[in-house]
Amino acid sequence: MRITINLLIVLALFSSCKLRAQKINTSMKDSTKSFTLLKKSIVPVSLIAFGVIVNNSNFEKELQINLRNKVGNNYELRVDDYLQYIPIVEMYSADLLGFKSKNNWFDQTKYLLISNLISATITHSLKYITNKDRPSGASYSFPSGHTTLAFTNAGVLYNEFKDNSPTLAFSGYVFAATTGAFRMINNKHWFSDVLVGAGIGIISAELVYYFEPFKNYNPFEKSKNITLLPQLGSDNYGFYFAYNF
Repeated sequence: MRITINLLIVLALFSSCKLRAQKINTSMKDSTKSFTLLKKSIVPVSLIAFGVIVNNSNFEKELQINLRNKVGNNYELRVDDYLQYIPIVEMYSADLLGFKSKNNWFDQTKYLLISNLISATITHSLKYITNKDRPSGASYSFPSGHTTLAFTNAGVLYNEFKDNSPTLAFSGYVFAATTGAFRMINNKHWFSDVLVGAGIGIISAELVYYFEPFKNYNPFEKSKNITLLPQLGSDNYGFYFAYNF
């Protein structure tokens, strides 16, 4: 009887230690994940902070004047209207070409839409709150909507391919930065507008990939016989659908 009682005590202590170890491991994982988000927030928060600092300053006004004098006051090349969407094209093209990503196409689309919903809501709210004039004299300059959209799309592309295709993952930020640059070159936005837009776009995507909202929602997972992929062409776009009988 004494041996049995001692054995039960040992098993109880072992179970208690195991549960405590599991709690510690879970706590450590949560701490590590939170620290990772904190590190990823440094760049976008810095962009937003610097943008707020230079907003309406003589520095950004002189910068815009000097930039327009170099390219010509009548210069306008609206490539920024298209460059902001390049990261999306890259992501779905990579899917069609078989590049390994973090999520399937449905989850990519889900996180892309949520990220853009968050960033667009923040950006357009700030536009109406600040009502800052553009360099051209038009209204609603701060922050740049084009730049926000471009960096949000680039953030989603980055999170999907950073582990398996780093070059592809970072390429979206090149197109996003070019979008921001042309918003200034085309006299549509100030330097601070672009900085804050970039920061909002990046941090919106990072927050979505940190919390992963609706993570388990995918109506296509149960249908293993169905293949549905986005398809892009020179003159058209749509979806490729196939069903295996």
